[in-house]
Amino acid sequence: MENKTEILTASMDELVPVITERLHAGQSVCFSPKGISMLPMLRQGIDTVTLSPLPEKIKKYDIPLYRRDNGKYVLHRIVKCGETCVCIGDNQFAKEYGIRRDQLIAVVSSFTRGGKEYSVNHFGYKLYCRFWHYTRFPRRAYRAVKRRIKALFS
Repeated sequence: MENKTEILTASMDELVPVITERLHAGQSVCFSPKGISMLPMLRQGIDTVTLSPLPEKIKKYDIPLYRRDNGKYVLHRIVKCGETCVCIGDNQFAKEYGIRRDQLIAVVSSFTRGGKEYSVNHFGYKLYCRFWHYTRFPRRAYRAVKRRIKALFS
């Protein structure tokens, strides 16, 4: 059987029904995310993610594709789970609260960076998640200081 890769360019509103259909058929779906909220892990137009169906239990550090109440599709990391989830992009500092299970569409099972595929179960990836999460406050302070220094010399 031939393994064909299909490349589609469309809006997320057009792609989500296709993604959902393929996930229900037991297939995974790859796409290149748009935006900078998951930098440095995911680079727009360069890296790809592989989506898989939602597991029965969502856990901390999973990266779901979900739809906000305003209709925008987002791919952010879960930093807390309970009745609802708290998510945040790796390149962001404001948490997004109240993400419900019914908003979740799929979950990232792997990603390709620099031509190499990494599973979300890879030890290095798990280490990255924890490091990036726990250094959020020092990174925020560093950015604030950097902005102020830049403003002084501008």
